[in-house]
Amino acid sequence: MKQIEFTLPRFKQGFHIITDIVIANIGQLPKTGLLHLFLKHTSAGICINENADPSVLHDLNEWFNRNIKENEPYYLHIYEGQDDMPAHIKSILTSCEITIPISGGKLNLGTWQGIYLAEFRMRASERTIVATIME
Repeated sequence: MKQIEFTLPRFKQGFHIITDIVIANIGQLPKTGLLHLFLKHTSAGICINENADPSVLHDLNEWFNRNIKENEPYYLHIYEGQDDMPAHIKSILTSCEITIPISGGKLNLGTWQGIYLAEFRMRASERTIVATIME
């Protein structure tokens, strides 16, 4: 088993395909195994979805922002800004971890699948991922 921790650059609010960044940071993969990615944050998410049509990124962001609104009068947790509590709610829906099979020394993603960072803060910081490779 091997574990690597790496930092993503700052991304604006929205959904971003980070597959190439992950691959660049994890190094050589075993012939078979599993890659587990854990995002060490509560106001962003990580998930797998469409990697070919950029309109999916736009549409997901629009759906999240229309259905989980800022400035709701019932939010108590607003210490870090009006986007703070909505970001926590959104992160629950996307999760903070994913597992991907490794086959033939490569990530065994489907043809149209990519790894997404779902950034839910307007002024986000860098995000940290722990990658665990299990043979």
